[in-house]
Amino acid sequence: MNLHEYQGKEILASFGVRIQRGLVAYNAKEAVDAAKQLTQETGTGWHVIKAQVHAGGRGKGGGVKLAKNLREVEDIAGSIIGMNLVTPQTSAEGKKVHKVLVAEDVYYPGDSETSEFYMSVLLNRAAGRNMIMYSTEGGMDIEEVAEKTPHLIFTEEINPATGLLPFQARKIAFNLGLSGTAFKEMTKFVTSLYKAYVESDASLFEINPVLKTSDDKIMAVDAKVSIDDNALYRRKQYAEMRDLLEENPIEVEARAVGLNYVDLDGNVGCMVNGAGLAMATMDLIKMAGGEPANFLDVGGTADAKRVEEAFRIILKDPAVKCILINIFGGIVRCDRVAQGVVDAYKNMGDAIKVPIIVRLQGTNAELAKEIIDNSGLAVHSAVQFQEAADKVKEVLA
Repeated sequence: MNLHEYQGKEILASFGVRIQRGLVAYNAKEAVDAAKQLTQETGTGWHVIKAQVHAGGRGKGGGVKLAKNLREVEDIAGSIIGMNLVTPQTSAEGKKVHKVLVAEDVYYPGDSETSEFYMSVLLNRAAGRNMIMYSTEGGMDIEEVAEKTPHLIFTEEINPATGLLPFQARKIAFNLGLSGTAFKEMTKFVTSLYKAYVESDASLFEINPVLKTSDDKIMAVDAKVSIDDNALYRRKQYAEMRDLLEENPIEVEARAVGLNYVDLDGNVGCMVNGAGLAMATMDLIKMAGGEPANFLDVGGTADAKRVEEAFRIILKDPAVKCILINIFGGIVRCDRVAQGVVDAYKNMGDAIKVPIIVRLQGTNAELAKEIIDNSGLAVHSAVQFQEAADKVKEVLA
């Protein structure tokens, strides 16, 4: 589950991480009020207006701008709220901005130059350990740094038995070229950041940039945070932060009825049981000359009601030209699945306007094929993988 910047910063602050302070606004007037309040609380004269969407690269898309007075705060907030923000991490249509974060200006003059660093905490799946990834080259072009100068990207793996050790935090601060107060501040920052990552059950904490201010404070100027969905049952305070406006509406609807659905860009709808079979089915579709339109796992039950819900979800995508149902009858018998498909098809009437291929294998597979073949419906049955692939190729031709 992805969070907005301001939500990620709330979590960071709760674990003692210094953040760039800000307030959320949903319209230009609220932005002005937020700016006035920030000035009173922080003394900041300038304000940074940041679009709050689940996408990186907001600055490049015009979603992050500096306001030097209240008039500019109002104008900039008014122009950003309601816009479709296009960034390198969005589609060509972009994402509609519903709110902005009005933040304090932290690039104030002082005794030393400001510096921007990159830092993230995530799981290194190859090693089976969490790791901290960091660089001296923080800012908007971190992707280019990783591509062109990978030697400037450092990593520190964390032993799960010991957690982050003090010497590792000091090593990170040293590699970032810090000394004195900034060095001590960075070690505290790294320690608190890692604690926030672990204790919030996150899958990612990305701070870009981590700023060393002109008076040697270390703070998070941005925060990209993802919480592990599987842990939300014990992190209900974070589950409440979910912004459904930022998520695919079809995926939201599927989740509400207990279906595991991921929207893709293809033309063949998939209905399967089990993630492994789903991956194999998508390979099958590509080998047949199609492209998977979705990942949809109906789980261990596939009765008429569940199949009908899955049909309705898949058919919301206008790009779908046919649907491939690929079920292995282990826990659930194939004949029951077949009857569920037939009943769901009849219940939906004329709503199904695309060919359907049903491949059922496992317990009572042959009986299931008879049910499909004798239904009188425009449903094509298959037993073998290759047979299903051939039928997909046939209906797409």
